[in-house]
Amino acid sequence: MSTAEHDMVTAPAFPMERTCPFAPPAEYRRMRAEGPLVRAALPNGAPVWAVTRHAEARQILSDPRISSNTGRPERPRGPDDDRPDEGFFIDLDPPEHSRYRRLLISELGARPVAAMRPRIQRIVDTAIDTMLETGSPADLVESFARPVAARVVCELLGVPDGDREFFESRLRMLTVMSLDTRAPQGSRELRGHLRDLIRRAEREPCDGVIGRLAARHLPTGELTADALINMGFLLLLAGYESPANMISLGVVTLLEHPAQLAALRADPGLLPGAADELLRFHSVQDWVSFDRAAADDLDIGGVRVRAGDRLTVLAASANRDERAFENPDEFDIRRSAHHHLAFGHGVHQCIGHNLARAELEIAYGTLLTRIPTLRLAAGLDTLPFAYDAGLFGLHALPLTW
Repeated sequence: MSTAEHDMVTAPAFPMERTCPFAPPAEYRRMRAEGPLVRAALPNGAPVWAVTRHAEARQILSDPRISSNTGRPERPRGPDDDRPDEGFFIDLDPPEHSRYRRLLISELGARPVAAMRPRIQRIVDTAIDTMLETGSPADLVESFARPVAARVVCELLGVPDGDREFFESRLRMLTVMSLDTRAPQGSRELRGHLRDLIRRAEREPCDGVIGRLAARHLPTGELTADALINMGFLLLLAGYESPANMISLGVVTLLEHPAQLAALRADPGLLPGAADELLRFHSVQDWVSFDRAAADDLDIGGVRVRAGDRLTVLAASANRDERAFENPDEFDIRRSAHHHLAFGHGVHQCIGHNLARAELEIAYGTLLTRIPTLRLAAGLDTLPFAYDAGLFGLHALPLTW
């Protein structure tokens, strides 16, 4: 057996499961101590460089010699692989990626998200009203986190009120945690409804991202309907499961850290920092979301990476890197955690990060203010955490008050 073959036999293999709700996979600590780039194996056995440390992760995520167009043969992009490629820009590199991203920046920058905050507040308040009317106990995942996330992304896209229940039901079919066999059906039906939104926008002015992009860019040929459908579909996927998971994980984390919770209630000005610390602490999007390939030979962290080599950034490891964060395994809402990699970094940084932060701040702050006696209705060790899922979260969170 050659040295390279021996290395792959002994290499850690993905997926590596979490075993604690407040920690990444235990193997990450050993890998991070071993080096900034460690040989590992993808689920199909293919070799990959696992990027374990914060500085090297930032370098890889911003280096133009590193490509996002990996093909991902072991992980199909979605349940309907025959869809057109146009507009599916997360798998593209500049300048193609930049063209699509530029069209969305004006919709998801700090100013438009600030203008959207009152609408997010109404969505959150309505969900809490329903929880209170139904009464204690309640499952926060089903009664609050998922409905809020679905309604916020529908509000962003301009989905009419009468269609939002349909969109939410189909988004549930597509969650990474659900492994729902109806995912292909949900994908097709969502795309069909997005096409209907575009047709409506072509007939009359429509509010929302879909309507505005259709009005501005379809007549000029800068976008096609297929491209806009893919862009909308990406926003739906990114804007639903991750925020929903972070809402539930954030609440259980705060309830299990009462001193931090008390400080947050005493000073709502800590909310932005608390949201960033929760994003760092949990890093729900990990190796699956940061898959890359080297387009050229380059040296990273003292390791020679060859053109064509696969790399995956372990965001959950980088966000616990002792070199970047003091006492990284401690949850501290006063920490300056804004440089975390939960949203990635560089030109592929999550374009919806402003919206996600606003949504989490409003959800946490309003829930904890309006239901001050909120507490777990089951022991932490009995909660159904999705330890084995590609996107970390909770299947259910029973609460009482």
